[in-house]
Amino acid sequence: MRFTIELKDIPRRTSEVIIEERLLGEIGRVIESCPENRVPYWIWDENVWRLWGKRVTELGWPDEESGRVVLFPASEVNKRLSALERLAGRLVRAGADRQSAIVAVGGGVTGDVAGFLASIYMRGIMHHHVPTTLLAQVDSGIGGKTGVDLPEGKNLIGAIHQPRTVWMDPVFLETLPPEEFRQGMAEVIKTAMIGDELLWKFLESHGEAIAARERGALLRIISACCMFKAQVVEEDEMETGRRRILNLGHTVGHAIEKAGNYRICHGDAVALGLIAATTLSVRLGKLSAGDLERLEGLCGAWGLPVRIPRTFQPEDLLTAMKADKKRIGDTIHFILPVRIGGVEDISDLDLRELKETLVSISSS
Repeated sequence: MRFTIELKDIPRRTSEVIIEERLLGEIGRVIESCPENRVPYWIWDENVWRLWGKRVTELGWPDEESGRVVLFPASEVNKRLSALERLAGRLVRAGADRQSAIVAVGGGVTGDVAGFLASIYMRGIMHHHVPTTLLAQVDSGIGGKTGVDLPEGKNLIGAIHQPRTVWMDPVFLETLPPEEFRQGMAEVIKTAMIGDELLWKFLESHGEAIAARERGALLRIISACCMFKAQVVEEDEMETGRRRILNLGHTVGHAIEKAGNYRICHGDAVALGLIAATTLSVRLGKLSAGDLERLEGLCGAWGLPVRIPRTFQPEDLLTAMKADKKRIGDTIHFILPVRIGGVEDISDLDLRELKETLVSISSS
């Protein structure tokens, strides 16, 4: 599958998304052909490089001796401004200029950091993204959001900087640890809950095929998630309206990550955020209890948590939410599911009701 995200702007901007098997040779050939005479510099998650570096350099990707491969210890704790400074210095010493391009090869952290670097290096240069995790392929690789964390919260410094191309080959998922695959499934479930009931039914009926990482099943869920997100981004690139629906589960999820000093993985935190939002929706009479049971069942099938550890105090989570970037003034935009495949954005969130919800889903 190949499609183009058309951004509403003058001059016209596009972001091409390629989701196919056996892309590795084409990725190296196309990017190394230097479109528009741009020299690419490849920023790799160092763990992904260990697994895939030898294989792809044999297919024409640059090796470390080229001077255009930069290895990055990708992790949430390294997703900071200091990492940007180190990477920018490496690019300067390697000779990267305004006619260069950055290629991010890795998961969500690598894409966020390298994409943000591209948005500010020499006041902004082209970049490409090669997501190698399920989470990045179904979510963070699409839409152009980039950024780094502050001690006060997640992704508080960043930019929307669309990649010229996004290359997704499920072959990279062969070496993805089961724990990391599970994290990505939280984002797949989130997308289905937001706006794709057919995807939800596929998840309920094809769990074994997905768990076995059958290529057809992987292409089905990756393509569905990317197409849905691309449609939302085309309509609202800068997140002033409809794009906020993609934050389902993330308001509480980001608070859990911050309160846990990022010891809780992103997918697990999002799953807990989904449970919180869905439970709140049931309490408010907007969603049936049966749909909450279906969500708990789907999360449970993938080993995703459905109860907040008792070490997390609701007051601490509410404090973290008030520092979230989705807050505007005194308003916290909160996304609530109203059915499987449908959500609404509420701005009059009752924090007392939310606190009671958090208490109700805390482990005893």
